[in-house]
Amino acid sequence: MANPPSILLLNGPNLNMLGTREPQIYGSETLADVETICRAEADRLGLALDFRQSNHEGELVTWIQQARDRQDAIILNAGAYTHTSVAIMDALSAVDLPVIEVHLSNIFRREPFRHHSYVSMVARGVICGLGSHGYILALQAASRLIGTMPRP
Repeated sequence: MANPPSILLLNGPNLNMLGTREPQIYGSETLADVETICRAEADRLGLALDFRQSNHEGELVTWIQQARDRQDAIILNAGAYTHTSVAIMDALSAVDLPVIEVHLSNIFRREPFRHHSYVSMVARGVICGLGSHGYILALQAASRLIGTMPRP
């Protein structure tokens, strides 16, 4: 039996603090809660899921580069690196995989510096402001982009 399509789902800095960091903005779910719902949705879609988090830009870049030969798509919540990291943008561009950008909050209703995203420049789509449900939508979108979305 062939291996199922694989999605790399990366979370950037401070997302390990979900549930305690500014719950009025990011909600009360923890990153472990988000991972649980993502794994359930990936199973439903027939996808393998590699779910990771790092506070280190270089580690995120390395994981993105490694995805080129291991995964079929990338879902990324780059956190603050969204607005600052040309290195992450360049890595995403170099791997030539479909990328879905996710944010728990609506970055366009927040501080002006959050309105710019380097990730968006290379992403196929952006989902923001829907809390953890955005991750589910991103998995569904990635499944469609790689041609594995099951029919209802």
